[in-house]
Amino acid sequence: MERRTFLRASAMGGTGTVLGGALWHSAAYAAPAQPGTGPYGALGAADANGIRLPAGFTSRVIARSGQQVPGTSYTWHNAPDGGACYADGSGWIYVSNSEINPSGGAGAVRFSATGAITGAYRVLSGTRQNCAGGKTPWNTWLSCEEVDRGYVYETDPWGTKAAVRRDAMGRFKHEAAAADPVRKVVYLTEDVSDSCFYRFLPTTWGDLSSGTLEVLVAGSGTSGPVSWVRVPDPSGATATRNQVSGAKRFNGGEGCHYANNTCWFTTKGDNRVWQYNAAAQTIELAYDDSLVTGGTAPLTGVDNVTGSSSGDLFVAEDGGNLEICVITPDDVVAPFLRVNGQSGSEITGPAFSPDGTRLYLSSQRGTSGSPSGGITYEVKGPFRT
Repeated sequence: MERRTFLRASAMGGTGTVLGGALWHSAAYAAPAQPGTGPYGALGAADANGIRLPAGFTSRVIARSGQQVPGTSYTWHNAPDGGACYADGSGWIYVSNSEINPSGGAGAVRFSATGAITGAYRVLSGTRQNCAGGKTPWNTWLSCEEVDRGYVYETDPWGTKAAVRRDAMGRFKHEAAAADPVRKVVYLTEDVSDSCFYRFLPTTWGDLSSGTLEVLVAGSGTSGPVSWVRVPDPSGATATRNQVSGAKRFNGGEGCHYANNTCWFTTKGDNRVWQYNAAAQTIELAYDDSLVTGGTAPLTGVDNVTGSSSGDLFVAEDGGNLEICVITPDDVVAPFLRVNGQSGSEITGPAFSPDGTRLYLSSQRGTSGSPSGGITYEVKGPFRT
């Protein structure tokens, strides 16, 4: 995935926006985008599931909160949130968190090579408000508690091994996690209005039972070099974010995704997408809706984020038009899909199947606006590779 900066633009009715120029440069910005310049074109009319998709794409419902997953005896959890996919022989597994308190936890759906549902089951129980998380290179799911002094739980997507609480990864209001196999660290976001950005360095890569928790330290601006400082007490007896002087503050950390020496993460309070260049140890903005000029910002309410093999980022909205927007390596921001008639919900858990042809996501509260109304979808079509 290319490193990019796209901070100022002219929006064109939400169909596609070209962005260019870094915040600390005074260089000329890109010309306004033309309608339909998003990589997938304009959104069509809503389908039978209420989802507007580009031409060539289809959707199906794979699970509903409080109902048995089709073809199984497993009842899908309320408030589906962060998710990830795992190869399973010729098929795959989709894991999904449950953002409710006190029961929380996570469940999974198994698919055959043709995409048929072959099973569903629980992978984590007895936790609180499991919001987002992250996939590890050794194929476990890090499920994060979004509560004060919350924990990270390492879970088995196959549901055969017991989940393990990873105390060394710190106690705070966890949101998402992203593993960096090059530097052998796990990045962590925090969902409070004066949050920090963390990384965990395991003593042994592949074993999260011990290690060092560090917090990012940087200047007050939106770009420049950063450093990392050890958090003295990961137990959070003193709020983790307040233990290191100079720790950089972010307005509500949300999703994060690592690819090619960059960790992308979102902050919902100010509607920004950030990029941490792990090789250069610098940080900068990738998207800021307050700097979009000449129209409506194409992406609002930034939340969960994932990436495709093409280098595209897919950012889910909590609010806005209830869309997943795509941010391309050539600096285009455009809606990829929109969920109609569910304004009391949010889009969660975007994750691609291992072959990149299917995107999974949930509407956390569905048409009812209640956690018990969650709907989990699959979108299939000609995704860019």
